[in-house]
Amino acid sequence: MDPTQDGWERELRAGREELGLRGIKLLPMYAGFSMDDPRLDPLWRYAEQHALPVLLHAGTTFIAQAPLAFTLPRLIEPVALKFPGVKIILAHLGHPYEAECLVTIRKHDNVFADVSALHYRPFQLYHSLMLAQEYGVWPKLLFGADYPFTTVNASMDGIRKLNDMLEGTKLPRLDVKQIEAMIQRDSLKLLGLEK
Repeated sequence: MDPTQDGWERELRAGREELGLRGIKLLPMYAGFSMDDPRLDPLWRYAEQHALPVLLHAGTTFIAQAPLAFTLPRLIEPVALKFPGVKIILAHLGHPYEAECLVTIRKHDNVFADVSALHYRPFQLYHSLMLAQEYGVWPKLLFGADYPFTTVNASMDGIRKLNDMLEGTKLPRLDVKQIEAMIQRDSLKLLGLEK
């Protein structure tokens, strides 16, 4: 992407108008910027003006040169306050900063999180979803698979089986109705993308 403001706007406009793209995905740790970098204000402004949701990779990565400091969920707070019309999705529940992600989405009506690529760590996902349950933010969670690294079916199965590992324990159960509601949620409508 052209680093100048005019370049960004030109590329965003081309993506939206010529290609019909309806959202933006940012990978701050790979591109070397913080989510709250003021130089991104033109991008956030454009997203707000054109009702484009923005998905941000939040949390961990395997790449040693990609700074985790740029992926902390709390960094989105000043953006959420400054651009309340932008629907923002923090990917992967901000893993391994799930608690920070959950309190952030709880505070801001325009910030959501997806649960993609988390079923590989079932106990951690159970714990994270239990926090979501305790905070009452199930409606702010979006289902995601992180295809092609996993499949939709494997992701759904992994999430639906989380309570199974609790057999024989007194640990609290995840609300199965909320799990199904998350999987079935009309995310397109929630994000303003319905046709």
